[in-house]
Amino acid sequence: MIEAPVGGFHGPVKRSITIAGHQTSISLEPVFWQALEAAAARLALPLSALVAEIDAIRIVADDPPNLASALRTWLFINFR
Repeated sequence: MIEAPVGGFHGPVKRSITIAGHQTSISLEPVFWQALEAAAARLALPLSALVAEIDAIRIVADDPPNLASALRTWLFINFR
């Protein structure tokens, strides 16, 4: 039988980040914010710079997803 994650389940938390000089709000679950912060630290980038790089990749896709989906997908593929 599976169990709930340690600390339980938590809904999305909205944060504002500046991307290319513009403020944007992103809603992600705390576990994804923590993973993004860890990935940014590993890559020696500020969180906003990592999000901006992922956003730049996202917007040139044939059918770009929303930014929150792109961030979750990038984390899953790159930092499992």
